[in-house]
Amino acid sequence: MAVLFVVPFLVPMSAYIQQVEALATNTLGQPVSIGSLRVALLPSPRLNVGDVVVGKHRELTIAHISVVPALTSLLSETKVISSLRVIKPMSTKDALNILAGLATEAEGKPSNNAVNVRQIIIKDAKLDWPGMRLLEMNADISLSAESKPEAAKIESVDGQLKFNFIPQSSRQLITLTAKEWILPMGAPLLINQLQMNMVLTESKLEVSKIDGTFYGGKLSGVANLTWGKSYKINGKIKLDNLALHEPATLLTKSTSVSGQLFSSGQYTATAKEPAQLADNLHANFKFNVKDGVLYGFDLAKAPLMLLGQGKGGETKFDEFTGLLGISGKTYQLRNLQISSGLMLTYGAVKINPNKSLNGEVKVEVKNSMKIAAIPLQVSGTLDNPTVFPTKAAIAGAVAGTALLGPVGTGVGIKAGEAIGDLKGLFIGDEK
Repeated sequence: MAVLFVVPFLVPMSAYIQQVEALATNTLGQPVSIGSLRVALLPSPRLNVGDVVVGKHRELTIAHISVVPALTSLLSETKVISSLRVIKPMSTKDALNILAGLATEAEGKPSNNAVNVRQIIIKDAKLDWPGMRLLEMNADISLSAESKPEAAKIESVDGQLKFNFIPQSSRQLITLTAKEWILPMGAPLLINQLQMNMVLTESKLEVSKIDGTFYGGKLSGVANLTWGKSYKINGKIKLDNLALHEPATLLTKSTSVSGQLFSSGQYTATAKEPAQLADNLHANFKFNVKDGVLYGFDLAKAPLMLLGQGKGGETKFDEFTGLLGISGKTYQLRNLQISSGLMLTYGAVKINPNKSLNGEVKVEVKNSMKIAAIPLQVSGTLDNPTVFPTKAAIAGAVAGTALLGPVGTGVGIKAGEAIGDLKGLFIGDEK
């Protein structure tokens, strides 16, 4: 008796699968296969489609599609779908190109509004984009009588990321909120709280407000993203009181610096793919790190380094300031100044794409008598930095001490430094 009750509500339509596949293939210009096709009458009449595969290389797969028609429209000229539910769609970047091409083609054709969709619900959507870490998303989209979006809510399955869309003429007003969200590209940095106000047009996203917290610090700024033949982004960013220790460990295998960071500056990037923007970044930032530590060397022991001692350790500082220039994967630290009690350090360091270091800093250590600034060569890598006196400084210190005793050490360093500078005039900068 139970079987007789259920059968009328699950009507198999396997005989029509090939016709539907052919229609979809012709519309999309890509091969489409369908695993199952059924009509269900409960909880309301609907068409259920299962195991949909689009593309020669499975660019888009959908576990289940449910089409719920508005019964009152079945006898009218315009058919209305009250709800279209898409469950577990999995898409590659190439699938987005297929859909974009379909949308572009549709724009050039007059619409007869034969079918009107009022609501689209998407569950557990996945997008596989090379180089990006993207969350599974849910979406609830309301459409007008002309099948144009009226409002949309998009949210990650875990609730970390939420978008609200409100159409306004030819643009979309978007609000993004995030909580404990890891950035989708580059180092896996954690955003504690974030709100962004954006305006989306056909080929541009304008971010008028960025306001958030990031490793205990405050994050603010603006940005603009455009796309077409390439992706371009530019903007301004400001960080206040960010705790450097944890994010620094994500950038290197060992902790290189800690302290409270204050920074501001501008950036721009152009790339063929969004995931490549971080590798094509050009930026200039002022920075100030307060009450921190540089790990791996103790700059206050610069005088001992002249004698082959004072290796390793750490440098505690009151303030570390400078300018950070970014060009792709190369970083330039200029106008560096590190101050701590009786020590003052200044200079410049370059971080190469392979994370090797190349630069020179000068250290002044004041005690009972001030000696000349000791030039130190910075080398090694971010994971294992090394700091040693330059060859000219060592030679000058040894010669000065031999001739004049301790008083001659500073004179020798200064003379050695001058010789190094003269050498650079004739053979160029070796760095």
